[in-house]
Amino acid sequence: MTIFVPHKQNLTLFEKHRGTIETAINAVHQRIYYAAFPEMPSPAVYGENAEADQKQKFEAQLGNQFSRLKQNSDRWQVSSEQSPYTLKPLGISYPVFNDAAEYVKCSQAAWDEWKQTDAETRAGILVESLDRLKSSFYELAFATMHTTGQSYMMSFQASGPHAGDRALEAIALGYQELKRFPAKFTWEKPAGKVTLKLEKYITSVPKGVSLAIGCATFPTWNSVPGIYASLITGNPVISKPHPKAVYPIALVIAHIQEVLAENGFSPNLALLAVDTDEKLLTKELAENPNVKIIDFTGSSSFGHYIENLPGKCTFTEKAGVNSVIIDSVANLQAMAQNVAFSACLYSGQMCTAPQNIFVPKDGITVGSEKISFEDVKKAIVEAFEGIINHPKMGPAVLAALQSEMTHKRVMEANLLGGKVLLETKPLPNSEFPEARTAGPVIIELPASDHKIYARELFGPIVFIVATENTEESVKLAASIAQEHGSISCGAYTTDENKMKMIAERMAYAGTPVSFNLTGGIYVNQHAGFSDFHVTGGNPAGNACFTDPEFVLKRFTRSSVRINLN
Repeated sequence: MTIFVPHKQNLTLFEKHRGTIETAINAVHQRIYYAAFPEMPSPAVYGENAEADQKQKFEAQLGNQFSRLKQNSDRWQVSSEQSPYTLKPLGISYPVFNDAAEYVKCSQAAWDEWKQTDAETRAGILVESLDRLKSSFYELAFATMHTTGQSYMMSFQASGPHAGDRALEAIALGYQELKRFPAKFTWEKPAGKVTLKLEKYITSVPKGVSLAIGCATFPTWNSVPGIYASLITGNPVISKPHPKAVYPIALVIAHIQEVLAENGFSPNLALLAVDTDEKLLTKELAENPNVKIIDFTGSSSFGHYIENLPGKCTFTEKAGVNSVIIDSVANLQAMAQNVAFSACLYSGQMCTAPQNIFVPKDGITVGSEKISFEDVKKAIVEAFEGIINHPKMGPAVLAALQSEMTHKRVMEANLLGGKVLLETKPLPNSEFPEARTAGPVIIELPASDHKIYARELFGPIVFIVATENTEESVKLAASIAQEHGSISCGAYTTDENKMKMIAERMAYAGTPVSFNLTGGIYVNQHAGFSDFHVTGGNPAGNACFTDPEFVLKRFTRSSVRINLN
């Protein structure tokens, strides 16, 4: 007898991409460096005229219908997208349904064959979609830049190659979990003169409609792990981007739909649900009883709402308050430059950006020399000023502020309290003179001003906090992580015992630590296939990119036993 036979099986694309999938699986287990998509723009890799051609494609898309989606729809909706560089609306319209229920209904209708398709067919289709996405990396960069305010280079890397690697990571891990156990086997048990025989089958059962709720600052990097994890495990997906950042993820969904349709599957397996600031769909979609899985990136308050919805399997990344603990360093300037760059990168709008810098009030050791708290402050402020005042580096590193709310928060930061060490100022951008910018603010506080610095203040707002000693610095960083959440932690010490102490205490606070970073490695960076992003061990989120649980919770295993005696 044969049961659980895939309704539709096509191994052509799996065989095409088998090497990539196997390499990705190996990298996931070995945690070694692996990048399926080169992170630097390169004519040799991405095409001689690709950048110019795709810039023209981006410009032609502005003010027009995004007609590359193959999904069903009722009408066209102009998005709320506005460029943080020009402050002009993008004017792009997207196909939409009239209500949230239609998206769920359409998603369910497309699900039947996909859920009964083998893992190889799914994996081949999904990796093919990533392979084709490479042809849009430059357009993705311009789309991301003009929705999020990221710099061009960060936009290219984060929305293209880095997002592609994270998606491939989810596919690889999901594929392996689906193949972990045999689909069919014979079970025999000696029972005296007879042997009991059963034929057993194991099948993976996807949970149902998956909803991916995107954020405004990293619309693809934060969304694709959940989208691809749900698709590889057999679930249909509705991608609900932030109203201000639709274009980048629309490109991703368009490529997925294209490959699905070419291989005989409904493109509605991956739907884009676009809403506007005036009429949001998120809660209606999330509360629909047929939505079983939710991936969310965004604020803590809304994330808490998502996590507490009954009957949902949720994966969240929320706000975090990230710390830098300075105890002792080998090179003061190298440390200060690294910390400043990390805090300035994309104007502190990365979820891994440091906010609180804890320094003992009696100073630190630099090599064999003791230096004062004042000297540490001075080095850090000067490092920030070096970036801000550099005519080329400043605009490239700090980029633009995604929202007016963030801009207002930075402009009013001097009212928070404490001693302002560095005031914000506009950052001139010769290419985009209208860009929404505000330089970093640095404020000195005593450790007792816990209520000011123990909450996330999104944007380029940095606190230098004077503590009694390194012990108190660690205690504060760990308690903030446990109470409010933290995604990253930087630490500087030349003392091996203190390094062990910091690593252990922050681990129990659910926060990874990067020690003594200088040069070209920054606390912001989490590498696909190697670094786990968010631990799920503190209030910053309940999930992790990408551990086995990230895919395992999206399906269940069912078994059948047939008596052969």
